Amino acid sequence: MSCFYRKAAAALALAGAAMLPAKADWNKLQQTGALKVAVYNEFAPFSDHGAGIDIDLAEALAKKLKLRLTLLPFPAGENLGDDLRNMVWKGHYLGYGPADVLLHVPVDTRLMAENDKVRIFAPYHVEAVRLVRSAQAIPAFDSIDALAGKRVGVEQISIAAMVLLGEGNGRFRDDVRIFPTAAAALQELKAGRLDAVLANRSEIEAVFQGDPAFPLEQATFQRLPRNGWAVGMAVRKDDEDVARLLQAAVNEMRASGELQAIFAKHGVHMVQP
Repeated sequence: MSCFYRKAAAALALAGAAMLPAKADWNKLQQTGALKVAVYNEFAPFSDHGAGIDIDLAEALAKKLKLRLTLLPFPAGENLGDDLRNMVWKGHYLGYGPADVLLHVPVDTRLMAENDKVRIFAPYHVEAVRLVRSAQAIPAFDSIDALAGKRVGVEQISIAAMVLLGEGNGRFRDDVRIFPTAAAALQELKAGRLDAVLANRSEIEAVFQGDPAFPLEQATFQRLPRNGWAVGMAVRKDDEDVARLLQAAVNEMRASGELQAIFAKHGVHMVQP
């Protein structure tokens, strides 16, 4: 940034100041005594109406940092870049945020490169898209061909919707039913009004709890990553001390089994990154 200044002294002063925010921000957190954690709205089983895996994780992180927790639930934006801007490094133009940390951020190198004002780190779970079917409606499942002519639910604006609607030049499009949330689709499957649902594995596990009447399948789609994706957290780029302390807290929770217990409490198997 020094190129924007005419005097070398001004540039040096700015460079020196740029080295301070990490420690200054941690000191500020200690002074306020609170950790502001941003979580997504309507995102069961992670955060929904003040409960879920990410809510419990936020409480545990604040406790380990010896701070009280302030939750900032918010609706997902048009894209992850919007969420990172509004909830991590800038704040919403309506005055909401930013938080000290945002949970459930994909730990992805491309996302990191596109958002250089944030630090994405501390993966705590690997998510994946799976198919859950009614064993009565679909007695056997060998491939996605078994979905032909079946009523399949997906959440709107989701990876599941994208891959299912786009598969085979839209060959399943007439069979797809769109719902505002994955939880809503899964309840329709449970009620017998759908034959299958494509959703995140954690969402399925939380609802069906291993019920044999609703088997879980690894469906193969052309555009779907088989191994899933890691999710972690994000802070402002310069918050090095805060990131280091949060990373240490996650490491400690994983080593002690506390992190796995939080997932199990909500019926979800935590997958190690």
